[in-house]
Amino acid sequence: VQLQASGGGLVQAGDSPRLSCAASGRTFRNYSMGWFRQAPGKEREFVATIDWSGKKYADSVKGRFTISRDNANNMVYLQMNSLKPEDTAVYYCAQKGTVVWARGSPPNSWGQGTLVTVSS
Repeated sequence: VQLQASGGGLVQAGDSPRLSCAASGRTFRNYSMGWFRQAPGKEREFVATIDWSGKKYADSVKGRFTISRDNANNMVYLQMNSLKPEDTAVYYCAQKGTVVWARGSPPNSWGQGTLVTVSS
C-alpha cells in the first residue's frame, strides 16, 4: 500500500484548508483510513479515522475537522476548519488493514507527511 498526502502549506489562523491522501490498492473500500499529526517536539498523535463503523476524532479537533473518503477514487480527505496555531504539525495519512479501526491501534501503513503551518 502506498499513501500520498498533499495539501499542506502555510496558512493563517481561521483558514480552512483540505488535506488529501491518495491510496493505492484494489481493496481500498475494505480498509480503515486515518489522519495523524506530529507537532514540533511532540509525539505523533491521532487526529481522525474513518471506517465501516463511522468516524472518530481527537477531542482537540472535534467540531473543526472532518474526515471523509471517496472509495471510487481511493482518496481520503481531512477538511480542517477554524485552524489554530496549535494545529501546526506534519500531518500523516495512514491505513489500517481492517474494516474497523480500534482506537489506539497502530496503523499498518503510513504515508509521507505534509506540513501544515498555521500563523497567528
